[in-house]
Amino acid sequence: MRNAALMLGIIGGLWAMVVGFFGYGYTSFIEQNGEAGDLFQQVDHPFVIKAASFLAPILAIAGAAMARSLNIPAGVLMLASAVAIWLAFGFGVFTMFPIAMCGLGGVLALAARQPDSH
Repeated sequence: MRNAALMLGIIGGLWAMVVGFFGYGYTSFIEQNGEAGDLFQQVDHPFVIKAASFLAPILAIAGAAMARSLNIPAGVLMLASAVAIWLAFGFGVFTMFPIAMCGLGGVLALAARQPDSH
């Protein structure tokens, strides 16, 4: 289970990084260039988007890196990443996989009792 948590956390963190690049880039673009009518409008809380864009992938990948040795903190970090993505970006077509992978990786890391057998 720890190996599965590791893989899910890495894949979820990489997808969260892609979502984060676009979220951070969009909010920064609107801040610098202004809104364009109904087509491009600033989000309600750009700081939340920027913070989650930066922190969620780091939490997921750091949790994945710890999954084999320290499963409880790893699970907490991956679940925190899933929650950050969900709260900042919502559940949609581009966020469902990072949320699901980080969340399942966190649950598997928390559920792992013994080291994986080789």
